[in-house]
Amino acid sequence: MYILLTIIHVVVCIFLIIVVLLQSGKAADLAGAFGGMGSQTAFGPRGSATLLSKATTVSAVVFMITSLSLSILATRTSGAAKTVLDGAKQTAPAKPVPAPVPAVPAAPGGAPSVTLTPENGGASKTMPLNLPPQPAKGQKAPAAPAKK
Repeated sequence: MYILLTIIHVVVCIFLIIVVLLQSGKAADLAGAFGGMGSQTAFGPRGSATLLSKATTVSAVVFMITSLSLSILATRTSGAAKTVLDGAKQTAPAKPVPAPVPAVPAAPGGAPSVTLTPENGGASKTMPLNLPPQPAKGQKAPAAPAKK
């Protein structure tokens, strides 16, 4: 229905353009050429309705009806507001990656390190951790510097 109405609308548009362009102006007769009544007035004498003027009226009415019908059909079919995101494929959330566990220091009192292994199977990498010094048992932790 929508496609048929669109085709009719386009054909009527083309016909209306052709019919309007084929008509002669109001002051194109002999009286208009010599300053007659019809050239200077908006509501001057009107000649009899020609076939082209009747075709213009009919095609204008059909154009208006098809325009209104197309707009009503367009609003009815778009009841649920479709967006680009509605058509996107729903994906599962990413798998949580477990946090790396720090390795035990190689030597007592040495800096702890972390071994990182990539998911794609690449070479693993060991990196040292820069942790603040821990107080010995029984000692108080040093105070944090005051923010300005």
